Amino acid sequence: MNIAFIAHDRKKEEMVNFVIAYEPVFKQNHTLYSTGTTGTRIMEQTSLKIHRFMSGPLGGDQQIGAMVAQNEMDLIIFLRDPLMAQPHEPDIIALLRLCDVQGIPVATNVATAELLVKALQRGDFAWRELVHKYKPGEELS
Repeated sequence: MNIAFIAHDRKKEEMVNFVIAYEPVFKQNHTLYSTGTTGTRIMEQTSLKIHRFMSGPLGGDQQIGAMVAQNEMDLIIFLRDPLMAQPHEPDIIALLRLCDVQGIPVATNVATAELLVKALQRGDFAWRELVHKYKPGEELS
């Protein structure tokens, strides 16, 4: 599974703590991605290897969004700060819209993230492997 981590500045510590708590799950056969600083902070506190894109305001959200648009991302944990205006808010909204279009599960808070990770542990995302076998526009049989 391709999993992305994104966290706004005031949520980065919460993200690191969350990933530490579920590190054994994320260590399983998954490819991990993140925006710049979030990925650095996670890697400093865990043994996980993460492909880091640019910082969110510099285009990292859009880089992850490009993977979503190509249906190459399977799960996004995006801890947003709803109380702080973000200068790249249009990019954030575009990313969330792409997730809705492609049917990509996305958590925007720790409660939902925990539900999705528990589902990941149970194997409830096996349907995503089927999606990867088909090109856009092909009929599933």
